[in-house]
Amino acid sequence: MSESSRAFNVDGAGQPADGARGGGKRRPGAGGGGSVPFHRLFAFADGADAALMLVGAVGAVANGAALPLMTVLFGGLVDAFGGAAGGSGDVLARVSQVSLEFVYLAIASAVASFAQVTCWMITGERQAARIRNMYLRTILRQEIAFFDMYTSTGEVVGRMSGDTVLIQDAMGEKVGKFIQLMVTFFGGFAVAFAQGWLLTLVMVATIPPLVLSGAVMSNVVARMASLGQAAYAEAAVVVEQTVGSIRTVASFTGEKKAVEKYNKSLKCAYSSGVREGLVAAIGMGTVMMLLFCGYSLGVWYGAKLILEKGYTGAQVMNVIFAVLTGSLALGQASPSMKAFAGGQAAAYKMFETINREPEIDAYSTEGRMLDDIQGDIEFRDVHFSYPTRPNEQIFRGFSLAIQSAKTVALVGQSGSGKSTVISLIERFYDPQLGEVLIDGVNIKELQLKWIRSKIGLVSQEPALFAASIRDNIAYGKDNATDQEIRAAAELANASKFIDKLPQGFATSVGEHGTQLSGGQKQRIAIARAILKDPRILLLDEATSALDTESERIVQEALDRVMTNRTTVIVAHRLTTVRNADTIAVICRGSIVEKGPHHDLLRDPEGAYSQLIRLQETSHASEGASNQNKSGRKSDTGIRLGKQSLVNQSTSQRSSRDNSSHHSFSVPFGIPHEIDVQVGCSKNITDEIQQEVPLSRLASLNKPEVPVLILGSVASAISGVIFPIFAILLSNVIKAFYEPPEMLKKDAAFWSSMFLIFGAVYFVSLPVGSYFFSVAGCKLIRRPVLDNPVRKDRRACRAERQRQIDSNIAAAAILRP
Repeated sequence: MSESSRAFNVDGAGQPADGARGGGKRRPGAGGGGSVPFHRLFAFADGADAALMLVGAVGAVANGAALPLMTVLFGGLVDAFGGAAGGSGDVLARVSQVSLEFVYLAIASAVASFAQVTCWMITGERQAARIRNMYLRTILRQEIAFFDMYTSTGEVVGRMSGDTVLIQDAMGEKVGKFIQLMVTFFGGFAVAFAQGWLLTLVMVATIPPLVLSGAVMSNVVARMASLGQAAYAEAAVVVEQTVGSIRTVASFTGEKKAVEKYNKSLKCAYSSGVREGLVAAIGMGTVMMLLFCGYSLGVWYGAKLILEKGYTGAQVMNVIFAVLTGSLALGQASPSMKAFAGGQAAAYKMFETINREPEIDAYSTEGRMLDDIQGDIEFRDVHFSYPTRPNEQIFRGFSLAIQSAKTVALVGQSGSGKSTVISLIERFYDPQLGEVLIDGVNIKELQLKWIRSKIGLVSQEPALFAASIRDNIAYGKDNATDQEIRAAAELANASKFIDKLPQGFATSVGEHGTQLSGGQKQRIAIARAILKDPRILLLDEATSALDTESERIVQEALDRVMTNRTTVIVAHRLTTVRNADTIAVICRGSIVEKGPHHDLLRDPEGAYSQLIRLQETSHASEGASNQNKSGRKSDTGIRLGKQSLVNQSTSQRSSRDNSSHHSFSVPFGIPHEIDVQVGCSKNITDEIQQEVPLSRLASLNKPEVPVLILGSVASAISGVIFPIFAILLSNVIKAFYEPPEMLKKDAAFWSSMFLIFGAVYFVSLPVGSYFFSVAGCKLIRRPVLDNPVRKDRRACRAERQRQIDSNIAAAAILRP
């Protein structure tokens, strides 16, 4: 991790924020109202970014100064036309000079604007990419308990696809725009004070209310945005799980329930989105109303100064335009401040995760690396409970010794702690008390990456990625050669079926391996596990989900790879444990029996013998049942955990439920045998995106047509105000050069028109924004999840062949 990321702290106080440490109880980023200081957004900037920001800031300052300078030139132009006492030739010369100065100012402004926008866009993209990378690295760095307690796949996808866009918006071109507007604001008032300080002081009275309304609006919008982002993150979980498990959803006809759950999760997002739009519009309407009040005051008092203090029309117009320009700049800063607030809220969640120090650091280089390991494993008085259920002890003084190059099978009922043994050996978790030793060394003292490179794991549900068979096997070892990959496949009894495929090892397995059968996936997982030639092999119910034929093939592969390795087997089926050197029966986190298969059978009242009898009874009854179902292949298998060992309630959840196997993989309830489809289409990211007609998008909002009409009318009223405003200004300029009586009368009339325009804008803008917010948020709430979950099985298979990733679908559905 970079130094900048290590030094960063979301609360800026030098101490970790709540939940930033691995032991924190609060979910990182779960707080809906948090935000980081603005300067912390740039914590990941490097030297090149600093240079780009410096150049961009200089360009923004120059660009912002152009408008106040323009008001000075405009004042001179008005004076040239209004005070034409020297004849037409003199007027033409003065106008020509001012026009040339306008050209010079335009060229300088164009160069400054180019530097401003280019530099800030580039640095914003660079820093946002760095934040995405750091966030993903941090997620992968965390211990498994973090995924159990604090996050999920959908939330990670939502953060990377949505929140980083908000952060980039807050520290990119919006910063340059804000600097430009602030320079325009202060420059405008500087010019105004220089031209007529008395009139400027009167008009400055409108600035405190402007600043106050903008600050209140930004704070409220930030809270609403944070709540909305949290709601969308929760909805992302629903979408990812539903789309990722579309076959399971379809098999249980759960489409309607999935859509209802999705809609329920968006209720909070809908309300916060509508309120956010309404608050932002009210704030903007207030700002503009105060600006119009300022103009009204300026016209009325400016006419008074012309009559009583000898001000010229050019001076008054210069002051009004300077204040007008500065005030408008302040009003236009609202979108930037809104972007800053949204970015700060989004950064709070992401940066809190980035700052989190894991209890078990997957990237840590600390710890011992032995020359090699023999494979001796020992559990010594281990006490353990899962972080999600700290009050339920899995192990209380658990002890077990496993000799190197021996095979130990762990059997017992669900929830007894079998899979927990696997998790502790892999150091997915650390015990609260006691030690886990490998070759007599506490596993905590060994470098985590090194010791995991000596351990191979094959789980019940093999996690295959949407890549080729070669790539999936190669994940087991860095820089693996084709020869090593083929050798591992042969040892795993997988090379025969792979060679029969037209594309061989280049065949895509589909998302989660859905293009392969259960047995084929398991053999690829075995090949991946043994590619690094591990000294310790862990088999966590590796054949329990397979049918009889697939189990036989996979078991043959396992028998071949277990030779000369320390092997720990967690199994329900006796066919996988009979030949183990030692069988340990676990009950309530303790070993009640241990020994070879034949020795354990000598005690007819022992726990293992009871399991044998229960299995035989279950096998006989299930065999009789299957004989009445012609054409069906038996795939039941006899599970050791089906009935109680010692009258313990079977309602106890398994240790697997407590572990994090579910965190980043979604199992599919699909038939085991699926024909491998060849010639898959290109990945969706490579496909040409077709443009959607605007009419198609508009049709999605048909139910909100009345709301959209009302919003359009209100927005149209807001839109025509500024063109009419130009007419008002031209009449004001004309009035300043009229005789005193006419000037006094017209000034009063036009100043009252400014007040009326301000009131109309204050009402029309919030009304239009409210109606459009309702329509937009209802569009997002509309069940866009309906289409993915209602596709028939053929459509689902076609989409799998195109490798449409569920996370991409989730991000697309939830993108505002």
